[in-house]
Amino acid sequence: MTYKQTVDWMFQQLPMYQRIGKSAFKKDLSNTIKLAEHLGHPENKFKSIHVAGTNGKGSTSHMIAAILQQSGYKVGLYTSPHLKDFRERIRINGEMIGETAVVNFIEDNKKFIQQHNFSFFEMTVGMAFQYFDEEQVDVAVIEVGMGGRLDSTNIITPELSIVTNIGLDHTAFLGPDLPTIAKEKAGIIKDTVPVIIGERAEETQEVFLEMARSKNSPIYFAEDFEFEDYDLDLKGSYQRKNLQTVLASVKILRENAWHIPESDLVIALKNVIAITGLRGRWEVLRQGDPKVVCDTAHNVEGLRIVMEQLLQEQYVKLHIVLGTVSDKDLDRFLPMFPSNAKYYFCKPDVVRGLDVFTLREHAKSFGLYGEAYDSVAEAYQNALMLAGKGDLIYIGGSTFTVAEVL
Repeated sequence: MTYKQTVDWMFQQLPMYQRIGKSAFKKDLSNTIKLAEHLGHPENKFKSIHVAGTNGKGSTSHMIAAILQQSGYKVGLYTSPHLKDFRERIRINGEMIGETAVVNFIEDNKKFIQQHNFSFFEMTVGMAFQYFDEEQVDVAVIEVGMGGRLDSTNIITPELSIVTNIGLDHTAFLGPDLPTIAKEKAGIIKDTVPVIIGERAEETQEVFLEMARSKNSPIYFAEDFEFEDYDLDLKGSYQRKNLQTVLASVKILRENAWHIPESDLVIALKNVIAITGLRGRWEVLRQGDPKVVCDTAHNVEGLRIVMEQLLQEQYVKLHIVLGTVSDKDLDRFLPMFPSNAKYYFCKPDVVRGLDVFTLREHAKSFGLYGEAYDSVAEAYQNALMLAGKGDLIYIGGSTFTVAEVL
C-alpha cells in the first residue's frame, strides 16, 4: 500500500474516537498490552515522561520536548490528535515519522491488528512506541489521549508524571464531576514516580494526594514553586499556566540528574514552535487587515481562557468562524462565545461534525447570529471578504475546524 492508502485504511477500517465518537471508546488496556507483547514491549526500552490533563497537555508536552531536545537529548514526542498529517502524532527531535515507517508498521502487523480488532488509538500507540524503540530515543514525551487510567498510553512507567489541570470534558467516559475525572487522570501516577499537578483545586487536590500516597510517589503542585519569567514563543496568556507546570517539571527532572542547562532552557522556550512543529495554539495566521487568529480550544475550560484572550484584542469588528462536533454540549459550549461578533457557521468535514444549520439555530438562542456555510473553507473565505480594516477573525470551536483552515 502507499502511504495514503495506509492512512485511509487506518481511518476507515478501525474505530477512532476523534472521528466517530463514543462507539470507538474501549475502557480496557488488555488490547494495548496484547499489542505491546506482540511488538516485544517497546515501551520498556526507552525513558518517558507522561502528560495528562483536560487542557494544556499538548502545549506542555511540546515545551518539555523542546527543552530536552535543546539540552542534547534525542526526544520522541507522541501527541494527538493531528491537524493536517497523521505523522504529526509521532515525532523525533521535531521530525515526523517517515511515510515508509507508517506503511511498514501496518503491513508488518496488519493481520494481527485485524485479528484482534485494535482501535485506531491502540494501533497508533503501538506504532509510536515501536518507532521510538527502533530509533533509540533517549526519552519520549507521551501525551495521554483521553483520561489516564485506561488510556492506551498508560502502559509506560515514566520518569515523571504530569497532570496539567482538571475540567469537565469527556464526561460520558470519565465521569460527571471533577473528583471522578481527577481520579481517572490520576491513574497515570505510578509507584515511586514523582508527579507534578499543574493546577491546585479544592475539589481535586485530595484525589491526587491520596493516589500519590498509595503509590509512594512524591507529589508537587506547580503553583507552590516560584520562577522567574521567561520569554515564550507560544502566544496566549493561558500559556503562562502551562509554563509554570513545565518549569516545575524541569526542576524535578534536574533534581533527578537530568542535564538541562539554563541557557538551553531559555533558547528552547523562545523556539518551541520551530523545534517541535506545534501549531494551532493562539496561532496568528495573518497579522492585519484583517488579523486572523485560530485556536484549537474546544471544551468549556479551554474556551473560557481563550475567549478572555480574544476579548483583550483590539479590533473594529469581530468575526468568528465556528464549527464543532455533534457530541458537544451546546448549552455549555455556546455561552462561552461573545454576542458582539458576526458568525460564520460551518461543519468540519468529519463524521462527528455537527450539522451547520443545527449549530446556527442553537446559537441564536444565545444571541449569536450569522450565516451558515457549506464548508469551513467557504466560511473562512466569506469572513475574509466581509472583514474590514482593523477587524479580527477568530477561527475555532474544534480541532477539525482549525485543521481545515491550516
